[in-house]
Amino acid sequence: MVGWLDRREYSWWGVPDYNLGVAGRFQFEHSAEFAPETSAEVLRLLPAGAGVLCLRGARVGDEPYLTRTADLRRRAMRLLAAPEVTEGGQPVLSKRLNLRGRVARVEWTAVGSEFEALLVLYHAAAEAFGYAEARRRLRLHTPFFLRLTAEQAHPRVYATNRLSRRGLGEMYGPFPSRAAAERYGDAVLDLFKLRRCHEDLAPYPEHPGCVYQEMKKCLAPCNLACSAEEYAGEAAGVKRFLATRGESMLGSIAVERERASDEMDFERAAALHQQWTKVKAAAGLADVLVREVPRLRAVIVQASANKDERLESEVFLLEGGCLEGPERLSTLGVRAVKEQTSVGSSLFAQPLMLQAIPLQETTLGEAAGGSVDSPEERAGRVLGVLEGRVGVENDLAMVSDHLSLLRRWYYRPEKQRVGEIFFPNEDGGWPVRRILRGAARMVLGEPGAMAETNRDGVAAARVKILHEGREGVERVVPVIAKAGRRSKGRSGVVTG
Repeated sequence: MVGWLDRREYSWWGVPDYNLGVAGRFQFEHSAEFAPETSAEVLRLLPAGAGVLCLRGARVGDEPYLTRTADLRRRAMRLLAAPEVTEGGQPVLSKRLNLRGRVARVEWTAVGSEFEALLVLYHAAAEAFGYAEARRRLRLHTPFFLRLTAEQAHPRVYATNRLSRRGLGEMYGPFPSRAAAERYGDAVLDLFKLRRCHEDLAPYPEHPGCVYQEMKKCLAPCNLACSAEEYAGEAAGVKRFLATRGESMLGSIAVERERASDEMDFERAAALHQQWTKVKAAAGLADVLVREVPRLRAVIVQASANKDERLESEVFLLEGGCLEGPERLSTLGVRAVKEQTSVGSSLFAQPLMLQAIPLQETTLGEAAGGSVDSPEERAGRVLGVLEGRVGVENDLAMVSDHLSLLRRWYYRPEKQRVGEIFFPNEDGGWPVRRILRGAARMVLGEPGAMAETNRDGVAAARVKILHEGREGVERVVPVIAKAGRRSKGRSGVVTG
């Protein structure tokens, strides 16, 4: 009999808590003992879906084989299947890796998205090889940030990818690359007169200064051209700009522009509008994800491995640079139009209505206390569980790795980024209904293409013909066939 362990029985709400931080230990959802004579039975246990696979040897100290794959069963069969033999019983020489005689245990976790697969693989590799080796194997690099050195007497802004416990509150990011961070930093400094030199200033009146002082782009604290209070006020303005991604400056300019317009001072209003446009262009270089590291908060919704069976999606929480989760969120009670097509994407973006309907016996509301809960209450409870897992102080290495995983997923082209991300409201609360709609979209999947039909609902054929007057150029023309009817077009040509 194959040794079988389903660790979901011991997890909260049936979800494996594989993100246990530095002090915890990672465990796969499923585990089964493996032997060559029982290989067929073990391989039948693995699902034919995406996941992370781990093969462990019998000897203590052997490194496990870790991989993520789009089909767990197919990958395991390629690694553990019996080798091919000739008619004489001799094994066929092959370069394909075969671990059938070295594996004693098979472990796996089914996932519903690439985002979850990368996070599971990272924690599994960190548990097996250590965080430094996991970082090397997954090629994780700390993202770049903009840092405002507020602790210095004369603060400056520069791009860096070195995290420090003292400087986390002064770092704004993450950016997709160093070039993006420097581009945003240069655009911000063009709006203020903060110093751009990298030296540790020791101001004295005979300091020669630099070209930025000649261009009137620096207050020149190096030769005491400004007071300490003036430079501190300029640095405070830069801090407000970075913290609000330009909204603090845009708001004040807009108010002055409206006042000048009301006073009929149109020249001043036009100048303020040009300044507002320049500030808007600079602020647009920073994505909505760019925030102070301690204030990095977001909810990420991904598809679940069993979304078709339980109508569930998986929710992750980004808090202080670290990812927590997943927690499975049931979309039962959230009605959606399932017959979505690729025509009219706006209809697919907002197809949902919330409706309070009785839940089944296996729902979370009845399991908790016998009362029926609403989708909003269920989502709030899931978010509360995730927020309860957040540690008081996260390890800097884990913050760096999690932000690297987040950057790898978030800064992809929109068509290649699977999943949705939601940021908190201005009051700090979560947009629960938007999160529920995003979870329902993950359950429904992408909209399908609408078949072209004629007026009778029959699919219309499409043929390619050469374009008249343009040699070698083809065009696609729909052909709608209707039996027994003939009509005459404007040009007098009879069509059928």
